[in-house]
Amino acid sequence: MKPSLAVAAFLAVALIPSPALAHGSETMRGADVSTLQRSIELGQKFYDARGRRGNPYEILRQAGVNYVRLRVWNDPASGYSTKEKVLEQARAAKAAGHKLLIDFHYSDTWADPGKQFVPKAWQGHDLAQLERDVHDYTYDICTSLKRQGTTPDSVQIGNEINVGMLWPAGRVDNSDFGPLARLLNAGYDATKACSRRTQVMVHTALAGNIDAAHWFYDGITAAGARWDITALSYYCMWHGSLANLATVIGDVKSRYGRPVVIAETAYPYTTENYDHLENIMLSPAPCDGIPATPRGQAQEFAAVQTTARDAGAVGVFYWEPTWTAIDGNGWDTEDIENSGNAWENMATFDDSGRINPYVRWLR
Repeated sequence: MKPSLAVAAFLAVALIPSPALAHGSETMRGADVSTLQRSIELGQKFYDARGRRGNPYEILRQAGVNYVRLRVWNDPASGYSTKEKVLEQARAAKAAGHKLLIDFHYSDTWADPGKQFVPKAWQGHDLAQLERDVHDYTYDICTSLKRQGTTPDSVQIGNEINVGMLWPAGRVDNSDFGPLARLLNAGYDATKACSRRTQVMVHTALAGNIDAAHWFYDGITAAGARWDITALSYYCMWHGSLANLATVIGDVKSRYGRPVVIAETAYPYTTENYDHLENIMLSPAPCDGIPATPRGQAQEFAAVQTTARDAGAVGVFYWEPTWTAIDGNGWDTEDIENSGNAWENMATFDDSGRINPYVRWLR
């Protein structure tokens, strides 16, 4: 769901230099592997480019990954992406030498531009109580990670919050960003109380629409929201050309004085479907005539990385490169056993668990 294209008048608010400008120079070569733990527990095996079985975190590191992104849900019916599971997975990721980005959805299930469901435990809470909920929950997750030696290097306060989070209290109505800014600042303050060095991202799926990006980020700026890194989702099938991506990245980097990261991207390596659920992307050449083949996937991912870095972004995260079609690792938090995976043809590991030998996270 996209916000109105009517752009709120930009108010001249002095931007305080972000700590991320001092600490954000290292490139983020990222992979969101939130479903990986479930796959491993179900018996999925992973292989490197030569066909040798190995630890998937290590295989990804060999392909250039240095940053792992993990989503956390409050109380999902599936029992995965919970606090406890994220703590376990963070240990595995850090043991393989990766940095850690925690993606707070503040929901029991998927949060994205079309839905931002309040967790069951927070239902009926007013805005003031939700501020406390966000603060306390964020602080608890962050400090629990810190205690086990896996302090997050970055966090997202919300996931693809194009028109706000924790609806309806935190939804942006009539361009009123005040309630959302209060929730964002609650998460920001909790993160900094846990770890001053942890960088805070505000993430939207607005890489394809510069007017909408201005509307959103101008709005939270004017409302006093604090954040360190501007995060955007970019899928060429839905968000337009690479030339437009470059324009948006350069613009928001300059306009808000903060580093920019592409928090999500992906591209299919095949049009084949390996389970009973139809895949989201079936086109044989979704963007610019680039085929849905292993080489095509690598070509598009390299182009996104190069475009983003040349435009000034500090990194790119591939979304769910390890989410193969193994039975029992479905998308539906209410029915993980049977719901199937509509994304396996966009993983960078094929149906046998072997990584695409052409895909690289570029240094």
